[in-house]
Amino acid sequence: MSFAGKVKEELFGQFGKAKHCQIAEIAALFSVCGQVIMEEDGSNLIKFTTENLTVAKKCYILIKKAFHMIPDISLRGHHQYHIYLIGNEAAQDFMKAVRIFDSVLLVPDSLIERQCCKRAFLRGLFLAVGSVTNPQRGYHLELAAGSRENATRIQEIMGVFGLEAKIVERKKNPIVYMKDGEGIVDFLNVIGAHVALMEFENVRILKEMRNSINRQVNCEAANIKKTVSAASRQVEDIRFIHDTVGFGILSESLSEMARLRLENPDVPLKELGEMLEPPIGKSGVNHRLRKLSDIAANLQKQKKE
Repeated sequence: MSFAGKVKEELFGQFGKAKHCQIAEIAALFSVCGQVIMEEDGSNLIKFTTENLTVAKKCYILIKKAFHMIPDISLRGHHQYHIYLIGNEAAQDFMKAVRIFDSVLLVPDSLIERQCCKRAFLRGLFLAVGSVTNPQRGYHLELAAGSRENATRIQEIMGVFGLEAKIVERKKNPIVYMKDGEGIVDFLNVIGAHVALMEFENVRILKEMRNSINRQVNCEAANIKKTVSAASRQVEDIRFIHDTVGFGILSESLSEMARLRLENPDVPLKELGEMLEPPIGKSGVNHRLRKLSDIAANLQKQKKE
């Protein structure tokens, strides 16, 4: 099973204790896979259509819990499930509860005033039109909004919980998405997918640790390369001085440093300083080696002239 499938299986078992939360979740499901059908006799019929069995079962159970009604369910073809709420009175009660005609928005503000209802709404929305990649492969969570207005609305509701989501159009279908690992963890927490959250977080922490170690190794390798390169240039400058004019023109301290560097081409500056009598610090060693490099540069310049 995919990671997104695991999340949805977990969400299937999450139900709000209060009726208003159950209605908020069923309203989210209805907003993306439900419709009101007008019968020939003027009565209404509520219909949910989905290719996801988990979504179909959640719609069925939520209707039973929130409205104490037994919906009909049928399978068309191999993967299309239809859930019906038959009877004009039942349909009218449903429409009144989810306030279908109260707003042109994805869901009326009055239906999700409470934080718990906003959580339930996002849970139902993710269950129906959400997806999240396996954290082993990358960080990406998205919700298919259906319209730009819906996308903006979803983005605003997520923003209430401090979730920063973006909107992009894919084949003319607006998508609300997140690519930040920490943000996805927060979203999973909001909708109540705590088991999936722990799995996602464990993978994320291991990846960050691995990346941190790789950065440290790369940094140390770069420093070693830099040190070796600098030491190689120092040795070349000292040999050039020796072969051109000898060490006789150097002061005692520079002559001692030149010989010590030639004898120990790979030793770090700090250890090189400790070999001197009396010992000097890293900055002192660096200062003397720079002087030797300056002398070599001047000799090269004179040689060219």
